Amino acid sequence: MMTVSENSMTIKVTPPSEGLFDLMIFARDADSPAPYSWVCSYQIQCVEPRDPEELPENPFRFWGLHQKARDFGIVESSHPGELLVASQGTLLLTLQTSRPLLATYELVSKDLDAALSKKCLATQAEEGKLSCHVLCPFRGYYRLSVFVKDLGASTFRNAANFLLRCLGPVNQNQLFPSGLSVHCGPGISSMSSGLFQPSHSVPVITTKLGKCNITFHTRGGVDVTASLSKDKVSGAKYPLERYVLVTQLQAKVSVCVALPESGVYKVGLYGRREDSKDFAHVCDYIVRCFSEPCWPPFPRVYGPWGKGCVLLEPRTGELQEQSWDRVRVKVPNACSVVAIGQEKVALQLSPNKVWEGDVLAGSAGTQVKVAARLSQRCPSLEVLLAFEVGSVSAASLGCSG
Repeated sequence: MMTVSENSMTIKVTPPSEGLFDLMIFARDADSPAPYSWVCSYQIQCVEPRDPEELPENPFRFWGLHQKARDFGIVESSHPGELLVASQGTLLLTLQTSRPLLATYELVSKDLDAALSKKCLATQAEEGKLSCHVLCPFRGYYRLSVFVKDLGASTFRNAANFLLRCLGPVNQNQLFPSGLSVHCGPGISSMSSGLFQPSHSVPVITTKLGKCNITFHTRGGVDVTASLSKDKVSGAKYPLERYVLVTQLQAKVSVCVALPESGVYKVGLYGRREDSKDFAHVCDYIVRCFSEPCWPPFPRVYGPWGKGCVLLEPRTGELQEQSWDRVRVKVPNACSVVAIGQEKVALQLSPNKVWEGDVLAGSAGTQVKVAARLSQRCPSLEVLLAFEVGSVSAASLGCSG
């Protein structure tokens, strides 16, 4: 194992058996394209070899930080040596940077295939820091390689290679979800998209209750939407899109997540500026819950439900058949708002700008809809929300928070 700094080099040798070995050392100037030249040799007499250790291959030759890591923009590592130890199968590597950088990572071991390796890493890029959350599903040794580039640069450069030893692996069912981007959690991407002051500064959120609320402050002219996904869904009654609700006010956006079952989920955030038609990816969050949540969905949301609209009651998307339900919503600039259940009910506008009223749900299998007339010149109603009516227990009503 060779570790090279700016002014020194260290080699650790583990002979594979008893006997006499020759260690030959070759060198060249750091910036030279010329071939390596022989510098010196050592003879190593091994009297008692250690137990053989299956170390991962390292095609980059050095371990630890690159000797020119500062030129790459890396100032300091949270793990200054070349050996990292994950005693419980988890590790957080952070690199302080002198300028904003983007990074990709490679995790390699003899037992790990490429698809599974991607589910072991969650990466965050902030203005002065790079972070990598690592999960190890097998006991033994791994190589964690770091590749960085400046914003706008075309190619990544190998900046570090760490030897990682896992003493106690994590359960493979608890690995990160598939399809994570290089932008997990808040950082360079969210700031450039107009989102700041996040409620959660790290990308991994663990909840025992099975629900969480992610918030950002926003600059004007930014619309936000969100998606929820999971590698294997077994018990969800509705599509996962029904278990995430976005509420956007003038200067703040809230993404409320209520999980239908245990597991590891990806919450994807997407932003769109006023001058753009399409939403672009902003960042991902990982939400983990290993209790047994069983939250009902949120109501189905339709296009006219947008910025400034707030759902106050009911927060669950499932209503009990033949029940009276209080409906309270904020709908900016609406001329009138109605709730359509067994009968149509006109909601009244309270002094605090909340449309409210009571509606009677119909029989199981029907829907209660909330609709609004959004313009004096247009007499038609536009549907904003739809609630499912079913034979649900009273205990589950309103528990989606």
